[in-house]
Amino acid sequence: MATPNYGYEKRQKELAKKRKKEDKLKRKAEGKPDEPEDGTDADGDGNTPADGAPPAEPQA
Repeated sequence: MATPNYGYEKRQKELAKKRKKEDKLKRKAEGKPDEPEDGTDADGDGNTPADGAPPAEPQA
């Protein structure tokens, strides 16, 4: 059985991290807000309006 090439795996992880960082910097330069990966909205409650309108103010 062949031995794992840990150097290759590490390099691939580093390249993926670098690519992700560059994509994030590009998005910031374009002025787009970062989107959470878990699909929730900016305040983290998970309630995103379907039509893209801002969320309604809570009733007091």
